[in-house]
Amino acid sequence: MSWSEADQEFAATVNEFPLLSWLDSNEQEAKAGLLNLVSEVVEDMKESGEKIPEPQ
Repeated sequence: MSWSEADQEFAATVNEFPLLSWLDSNEQEAKAGLLNLVSEVVEDMKESGEKIPEPQ
């Protein structure tokens, strides 16, 4: 989690999916948004047979 000066919002990121992020003015909402996004991406990856990154 970091603060984005450019966006004036919290930026939630995760190492396993470096291209994904979620911005929100509320830190907890940024985390929740990212968790939902990652969950959707993992489901899509499962459906298409892609390899899912191991948690770090």
